[in-house]
Amino acid sequence: MGKALVIVESPAKAKTINKYLGNDYVVKSSVGHIRDLPTSGSASKKSADSTATKGAKKPKKDERSALVNRMGVDPWHDWNAHYEVLPGKEKVVSELKQLAEKADHIYLATDLDREGEAIAWHLREVIGGDEQRYSRVVFNEITKNAIRQAFEKPGELNIDRVNAQQARRFMDRVVGYMVSPLLWKKIARGLSAGRVQSVAVRLVVEREREIKAFVPEEYWEVDASTTTPGGDALPLQVTHKDDKPFRPVSRDETMAAVSLLEKASYSVLEREDKPTSSKPGAPFITSTLQQAASTRLGFGVKKTMMMAQRLYEAGHITYMRTDSTNLSQDALNMVRGYISDKFGKKYLPDSANQYASKENSQEAHEAIRPSDVNVLAETLKDMEADAQKLYQLIWRQFVACQMTPAPVRLHHADRGCG
Repeated sequence: MGKALVIVESPAKAKTINKYLGNDYVVKSSVGHIRDLPTSGSASKKSADSTATKGAKKPKKDERSALVNRMGVDPWHDWNAHYEVLPGKEKVVSELKQLAEKADHIYLATDLDREGEAIAWHLREVIGGDEQRYSRVVFNEITKNAIRQAFEKPGELNIDRVNAQQARRFMDRVVGYMVSPLLWKKIARGLSAGRVQSVAVRLVVEREREIKAFVPEEYWEVDASTTTPGGDALPLQVTHKDDKPFRPVSRDETMAAVSLLEKASYSVLEREDKPTSSKPGAPFITSTLQQAASTRLGFGVKKTMMMAQRLYEAGHITYMRTDSTNLSQDALNMVRGYISDKFGKKYLPDSANQYASKENSQEAHEAIRPSDVNVLAETLKDMEADAQKLYQLIWRQFVACQMTPAPVRLHHADRGCG
């Protein structure tokens, strides 16, 4: 009986998974994508029908044929695409084909997002053979338990997700190849347009027009520095004069008010002490992790995602590309047990805190969290210092999100002067 072939996209991921699978499996990496649309206009020329894509200007026949040849995708002919094995990946493809010939079954274990689904589909297309030999396995974290569960219930490729990735890739190519020449003609050669940046430029232009159209209005703010009877500083903002909102619009009006305030005596008209609470923030999704890493650690987006990728591939955190704040029941049980043991039941709510994800988020995914809450950052000896800092940030957010709200007492005082 032969062995099963497991294909992932990362060598580091393959190394981690290989520790958890037995000798009946061979784990290999595709080292990312193995094929893509042509990079040098080498796609074979295809005949195209005479109907232009709705809303698109139809080029002349010869120009259109040359454009399709360069892009590798034909918007005028049912979006037919020509894929090629990426330069330098021939050896990887050859090795995977040889291993596939000897394997009893092939498991496609690439990442669980659209890009990972597309890599899995391209692998199946290039390796070939009976589709029944292939199974799709996905896991949100690279742990022994998660991998065991994934291989116990393998699935099939999600073609809708593959198509979603292809649509994005096609739009990248079409916008880039059809809009960039316009930039060369109108502005300067060497510029490029993209699916995302072209829209972003439009938003920037619209905002700049709003700024230029804005008519500024002069206004002043008045603050008073006072002290309590006990000598504590008590800054005040002047908001009303004679029971009417006060917003001076000139220096003279402002200085007249300051002159009155300097001679006045102050008293508390009304005071309110209000107990309230502050609910902990949601566990991280990709965007909030990037924001927190930037403000708290000074990391750029690229560095944050690179560190997160290494933590994920080493099995320390869940998948780092997610827009869902969901947490699995196992994760909730794990962190609630940790909070109870380490901090006491005073800090544990009666039921798990729930957080709403944004509309259209992929609810099957989890938020970014530690794979094991008992593993602390300082114990990650296999990780570099910056990766440990990012792990600590993720760990703290995960634990905090399932703790009780922080009690807060708000003090509001209205002061008058005369």
